[in-house]
Amino acid sequence: MIKWFLKYGFVIYLLNTVLLSIEATFSIGYNIFLFLMTIFSLIILINPKQIKLIIFHKSFNFLLLLNLINLFYWLVFHDLSEYEAGKYLISKAMQFSIISFAIVHNYAYFKKEFMKHLVYTVLCVIFLGLIIDPFIFSGRYSGVIWNPNMLSSFTTMAFGSLFLMKKKNTNFEIAVLFIFLIISLATGSRDVLVAIAIAFIFKYGFSLRNIAYLFFAIFSYFIIINFQLNTSINRFESQSLFNDRLLQYKYAYETILQKPFFGFGLDKYAFINNEIIPYYLKGHILSSHNGYLAILTQYGLIFGLIVIGIIFYKVIHLFIKIDKKDPELLFYLYIACYIPIAAMYETFFTGINEFQTILFWFSLAFLSFTVFKKENGD
Repeated sequence: MIKWFLKYGFVIYLLNTVLLSIEATFSIGYNIFLFLMTIFSLIILINPKQIKLIIFHKSFNFLLLLNLINLFYWLVFHDLSEYEAGKYLISKAMQFSIISFAIVHNYAYFKKEFMKHLVYTVLCVIFLGLIIDPFIFSGRYSGVIWNPNMLSSFTTMAFGSLFLMKKKNTNFEIAVLFIFLIISLATGSRDVLVAIAIAFIFKYGFSLRNIAYLFFAIFSYFIIINFQLNTSINRFESQSLFNDRLLQYKYAYETILQKPFFGFGLDKYAFINNEIIPYYLKGHILSSHNGYLAILTQYGLIFGLIVIGIIFYKVIHLFIKIDKKDPELLFYLYIACYIPIAAMYETFFTGINEFQTILFWFSLAFLSFTVFKKENGD
């Protein structure tokens, strides 16, 4: 039972974010999350050998380093009475542990089968949403998910997975890709345009084929903006990518200036000090919507720049080392490169139960382990 849990615990952890994204199942998802954290804590305590073999494995050194930074920061700037900070410390450590254990115990599954199951799960979420709300263009579509942006995070990742995991897709897979694309655009999330564009670059590079797709995309863009819709294209045309983010960046920056060197604490990720926000903007400015500003707010410049440096070093190192012609690795490399770009306008890196954030850390760890296996043998 423990072995099965080590192999598939990450799958449960990741897909549990779907339950956490549906209002009716949120409490169930939260209880599953607590159960996972508890079980993995016990597994680590009773298996000290696993700590040496897996958590201290060379390919996961960057995760261990981030955990040590969190631990040191907590010991210096927090105390036992600060429950939320302690919860973040433990949850982040367990998140990295679940990822590491799953990769070592079930590497072949995550290389060959996991992406298919991810696609099927998101497809089920879409069909369930269409049963409840079939009117996808009546506004910003969210289906059964509580937030349109959250739905777009599921659909764009499923699109990228199915699009990149094979050199050539079947007719059925092309139909499924079209469904993912339509639903993604219907959410109105402008990030969809970035995610899809990067996926095409990863698949076809700077080729004549992509130039043809670009002309088709531009043609479709000028047609769609003439309709009164709330798709990603319409919202991009009326607001641009950063339009409603600029005020959030401003107040995130002012928040950082209040505690520039050591930040506000581990529990203050995606934090903006409400006291500096004018009364007429309260309720509208809720977070920085920027992963880098979020890290600097949380850790301050000294620790925050170290964390950002670790992320960038790992992404660049893996981009150089990974075989980009291997479709079984391309999706993970896509995630590793896409998330740092998307973090310029979304709060990635710091979350515990954010679907794309979890995929990002998993992708970095999976690719790192792949490089280790290639250089050192199985």
